Amino acid sequence: MDLQIREASVEEAFEVLHRIVEFAAPISLAKLTARLANKSALILVAENQQQLVGVKIGYALDKQVFYSWLGGVLPAGRGHGVAQALLETQEAWVIDQGYQQLTVKSRNRFPAMVRLLMHNGYLIEDIEKKEGVLDYRLHFRKDWLKNNA
Repeated sequence: MDLQIREASVEEAFEVLHRIVEFAAPISLAKLTARLANKSALILVAENQQQLVGVKIGYALDKQVFYSWLGGVLPAGRGHGVAQALLETQEAWVIDQGYQQLTVKSRNRFPAMVRLLMHNGYLIEDIEKKEGVLDYRLHFRKDWLKNNA
C-alpha cells in the first residue's frame, strides 16, 4: 500500500465518512461544518494511490485538551496500518501544537478501535452506559508530560 496522510478539507472528510458502512446515521456536511466552526481543528485523510481510504477529525476542547472526534477506515484500507498512521499523525500534530492531553470516545461495537487505542497507550477514564452494551461509550485519554512528549 502506498499510503499518504495529509491535511484535508471538510468536504473530503465528508466523502470518506459517508462511505464507512458502520456509521448507522452519517453526519451531514452542514452538521460536520458547524461542529468544527470556530474551533482549532485538524482534518486528516489517508490516501492510497490517490484514493481516499481513511479519515480522522479532531478539535481543541481548550488550550490543553484536543478531542479526536470522528474517524474511520474504508474496508479497502483495513489491515494495512491506515488507522495507526492516522493516529500517529494526529498525535504528532497534537504534541507539536502544545496540547497536553488527547481524548477520544469509542463504542464496544468497534473492537478494532478499542484495541488500537489500548495498544497506543490510551486509558479508559469513563464508561457512558447506553441501552445496549455494544453502544456503551468508552472514554479514553492519553496525556503527555511537558518533557515526555
